[in-house]
Amino acid sequence: MATGRTHRPASRSRGIPEATVARLPLYLRALTGLSERSVPTVSSEELAAAAGVNSAKLRKDFSYLGSYGTRGVGYDVEYLVYQISRELGLTQDWPVVIVGIGNLGAALANYGGFASRGFRVAALIDADPAMAGKPVAGIPVQHADELEKIVSDNGVSIGVIATPAGAAQPVCDRLVAAGVTSILNFAPTVLTVPDGVDVRKVDLSIELQILAFHEQRKAGEEAANQAAHSTAERRDDSAEQGPDGDVPAVMPA
Repeated sequence: MATGRTHRPASRSRGIPEATVARLPLYLRALTGLSERSVPTVSSEELAAAAGVNSAKLRKDFSYLGSYGTRGVGYDVEYLVYQISRELGLTQDWPVVIVGIGNLGAALANYGGFASRGFRVAALIDADPAMAGKPVAGIPVQHADELEKIVSDNGVSIGVIATPAGAAQPVCDRLVAAGVTSILNFAPTVLTVPDGVDVRKVDLSIELQILAFHEQRKAGEEAANQAAHSTAERRDDSAEQGPDGDVPAVMPA
């Protein structure tokens, strides 16, 4: 199996939009579930619903892969799994280092989803001398002084940063200087990297703040709806009363 230092995904050379690339893992997750249930084919509508996108967008995305499905039959599940995995570079081994083995780093080290997608945790690195040699997820933690050697020895091109914010940029600089060209950043800070280095940021606090915004908006809309309903009820009550505030008498026919 090839290693991550000798190959990079072909999506850029093929001109696949970044938005499409971002959706490919969603399709792959849905397709993997279908494959595990031995489902042979799937329609664009069914797959789009499982991935949480609309079917027109899915068909457009798949056209970039050269996959158009078969009318009346749909898409071959196993072939799409292979096709998307190949496009994402998941048909080979990608050694990964995780830097910063606190609570978050340890949780990432124990995450089983890496190995199932072709990402092998090659090393765990921490600056705390007391952590050196301690096993986490069956892997002994190594000291940060060895970072460059670890990257070189394992042919690492992907680094995961789970350090405190203040340490993230120096760690990033060392990873890049050592040859790492893709970084997944969990630290709550923005990293500066040279051209040719890709950074994906995961900030859980930002995601929670976005959810808080939507909750506040929904609460405001609900309060506005209740106020409008109360105003309508008061208008109805006023319409039923006479000019002096009494219910008008029924006039005889």
